[in-house]
Amino acid sequence: MDRQSSQPTPPSSGPSSPQTIAVVGLGTMGTGIAEVLARAGREVIGIDIDESAARRATASLAAATARSVTREQLTEQERDAVLARFRTFGELSAAADADLVIEVVPESYELKQQVFAALDRIVRPDTVLATGTNALSVTRLAAESLRPERVLGLHFFNPAPAMKLVEIVSCVLTAPTAVEAVTALARELGKEPVAVGDRPGFVADGLLFGYLNQAAAMYEAKYASREDIDAAMKLGCGLPMGPLALLDLIGVDTARTVLEAMYASSGDRLHAPAPILGHLAEAGLTGRKSGRGFYTYEAQGSPVIVRDLQTPLDGSVIASSRPVSVVGVAGSGTMASGIAQVFAQAGYSVVLAGRSQDKADAAKAAIGKSLARAVDKGRLTAEAAARTLERISPAGSLDAFAEVDLAVEAVAEDLAVKQELFATLDKVCRPGAILATTTSSLPVIAIARATSRPQDVIGMHFFNPAPAMKLVEVVRTVLTADDVHATVRAICVKVRKHPVDCGDRAGFIVNALLFPYLNNAIKMVEQHYASLDEIDAAMKLGGGYPMGPFELLDVVGLDVSLAIEKVLHKEFRDPGLAPSPLLEHLVAAGCLGRKTGRGFREYARR
Repeated sequence: MDRQSSQPTPPSSGPSSPQTIAVVGLGTMGTGIAEVLARAGREVIGIDIDESAARRATASLAAATARSVTREQLTEQERDAVLARFRTFGELSAAADADLVIEVVPESYELKQQVFAALDRIVRPDTVLATGTNALSVTRLAAESLRPERVLGLHFFNPAPAMKLVEIVSCVLTAPTAVEAVTALARELGKEPVAVGDRPGFVADGLLFGYLNQAAAMYEAKYASREDIDAAMKLGCGLPMGPLALLDLIGVDTARTVLEAMYASSGDRLHAPAPILGHLAEAGLTGRKSGRGFYTYEAQGSPVIVRDLQTPLDGSVIASSRPVSVVGVAGSGTMASGIAQVFAQAGYSVVLAGRSQDKADAAKAAIGKSLARAVDKGRLTAEAAARTLERISPAGSLDAFAEVDLAVEAVAEDLAVKQELFATLDKVCRPGAILATTTSSLPVIAIARATSRPQDVIGMHFFNPAPAMKLVEVVRTVLTADDVHATVRAICVKVRKHPVDCGDRAGFIVNALLFPYLNNAIKMVEQHYASLDEIDAAMKLGGGYPMGPFELLDVVGLDVSLAIEKVLHKEFRDPGLAPSPLLEHLVAAGCLGRKTGRGFREYARR
């Protein structure tokens, strides 16, 4: 949070950017924006009718710059200069000489409109007025202003000093010169400006809040625990925070307001706020700021989560478990090889069965290469790699599974193929052996019913690459025995994976939340609202995502993504989950992503 220099960035050769800037509203976001501006050499006028808010903002800047001095990122002289550039006032009249006013008051249209109406009477005719809204109509605010051409949106992300993205929102009334001046300012602040049109949520929040809303609904339906939902999205997608913890950080009431605005505009059921958001907000359980939301916190404003009545007991296993020492893995592709490596590294004897002996031998050879890379990188000793490889016995037939304690299927994501394989496992495997499918979207119960022992069947959804990814979704059906569930959870821990429990419905946790978000990103491009690059940049810089949605789609494979979207749409019958026509067209054209050299982007063929 303290990495920004106190020295202003040299002006670009483009339009001149504002030098004196007023920030109206000194809450968390307003204070962060003020810090960014003061560090970058701007004269900052902080305005808030609450004197305590102004004092907190001043204290926050003093503390942040003091940390920078301690870390030798600022000298004392530079720190004094930053502090001198920030002055606070209790009246809007203090903005009279500002080149730019950034409004960051609470997310109420009436309140924002009152601020803009007052500023119309105070500021110079050429002063740019920017709203920090992430949900309300910039066009409406502009239309009701005396000079609509100088009104736009300037959406920073929290925490403003650390987050690189700034969405610059123009409407049909906004003058290009205003957009150019604010864009130049954003670049001089060291930010990445993304130009977007006026619609609720813009790009980043437009995609983010639908996903957060679905996570809240998933928790409300008691499909999975809050801890499992959050762990699944962090470990399965590499996200910095789980969705429910993020809702608490944003503020449950704020999220509800944003979703209400989005739903009013889109009519999409995915944006209709989950009832639990309203219940929590009306009870005053708004998240971190109140000390309680989806989680309970040590104090108001504290990030430290404390135990409450919903916190699960540590490591409790109610049911007894079955002994497992030999594991069979069916398949010879990347996922099967990775899963076999995981079990072998954890000390299990592994039978790796392919469709032929050659395919099984090739899969073991691939594991050998993977282990060699781990040795080269210092992650594994040569002796440990050799012992791991010795534990793997390749076989050309499922008949080799006669004595396995756990059989894990990792073949093509085709229900008929999996049902046929499980019917074979039912005949081959000994009584009491656990049969697990790695399906990511198909109904586990439909696979289980292909056997005469559905009580022994469970889902173990590993993520690719299996040796590196920590998450396993443990999917029990209505017929899965308690000891089977307990055994699989214990095995996940033994192989150093993090198990999360979920019920047998399409997409489980991760894909049920991830793919509607990806589908909505495609729809943004279809509607010419933003480009691939702008959307990818917005989600990486504004949401902290490791990959943008189009980067991820091309890695996953557009054909795989379309198949999952179809399963989700069929299961939930929600029009908002219908696959994007653009996705269908690309798949029909054979543009499947990196594996074919072309998807949403083109790639060099290997």
